[in-house]
Amino acid sequence: MSRLIYYVASSLDGFIADEHDSLDWLLSQAQEPGGGNDYDSFIADIGAIAMGSTTYEWILANGGWSYEMPAWVLTTRDLAAPASTAADGPADVRFARGDVTAVYEAMRQAAGEKDLWVVGGGELAGQFADAGLLDEVHLSIAPATLGRGRPLLPRRLDLELIEQGTNGPFVTARHRVRRADNG
Repeated sequence: MSRLIYYVASSLDGFIADEHDSLDWLLSQAQEPGGGNDYDSFIADIGAIAMGSTTYEWILANGGWSYEMPAWVLTTRDLAAPASTAADGPADVRFARGDVTAVYEAMRQAAGEKDLWVVGGGELAGQFADAGLLDEVHLSIAPATLGRGRPLLPRRLDLELIEQGTNGPFVTARHRVRRADNG
């Protein structure tokens, strides 16, 4: 059964982007292959992704589209799809509005047995959590503070720690979202 995972990095004070939606503070931190919350191991098990429009536009402006799996962008604006992936295949980007439940069902169908990833941001992950669809939060905490910016997850959630570690300068943790149906 697919899991919906919010895989994310934040500053020590709980922000995923600064007040200008920049990730420069994060990208200056080196990670180690095979460390906690290893990206390559994580992405190998992902069959579909979802993100908000701010994340989508940041990705396009900072290196271009590299995802080969189906992607849903939740937006209230008209946005253009990228021409291709990093592997020069056609990009499978779908734009959606409204309730995340329909997006979740479409993602599950597209992903088969693979997991689903909420790429960003915190508000979108919160909408999936509000609908009872978010299963896990994989968090890497960078040794930086921002003072203000986009919050990690502007919701109250009860989480259970299932793994902890480090990756270079990051403290890493995997948490399961506690719900009435899973404890």
